[in-house]
Amino acid sequence: QEAKLNLIARFDLDAEKPILALCPGAEFGPAKQWPAAYYAEVAKVKVAEGWQVWIFGSPKDKLVAETIQQISGNVCKNLAGITALDEAIDLLACADTVVTNDSGLMHIASSLDKHVIAVYGSSSPKFTPPLSAHAKVVSLDLACSPCFKRECPLGHLNCLKQLTPDSVLKEFVE
Repeated sequence: QEAKLNLIARFDLDAEKPILALCPGAEFGPAKQWPAAYYAEVAKVKVAEGWQVWIFGSPKDKLVAETIQQISGNVCKNLAGITALDEAIDLLACADTVVTNDSGLMHIASSLDKHVIAVYGSSSPKFTPPLSAHAKVVSLDLACSPCFKRECPLGHLNCLKQLTPDSVLKEFVE
């Protein structure tokens, strides 16, 4: 607990308001990444409802995290690329809800028994599900998915683009 409090202070975070963690990265490739604008829309809605939003990711995720920040009007705390993995785990443990792609951080958040909303595009929860009773999977199950490709072979990414922010927002629990 003391380690978490130290991290919260070090990164100038607030543990008093509900915390939404966004994990927009996906090491596998863009066909597993929900659009940054959709993450930003979810962030704006939740901030308007009194939440705070922390963005997590590796140094490779800094660009998508910065894009979410810009689109959302800088309402998030961007931790992508500035936290070590153990720090990210401790901070994810503080989150009330985690919105994430099918990624390593999704599995970590699930292991922490967080309320996880996992977005699936090119991959399938039948093969790599979030292992938590508190996880919700959001997927369209289009005829072309899951394709398991790093990039959309059809060039449209409909499995992610047609998965609207509203479909994720309705999975929040009160």
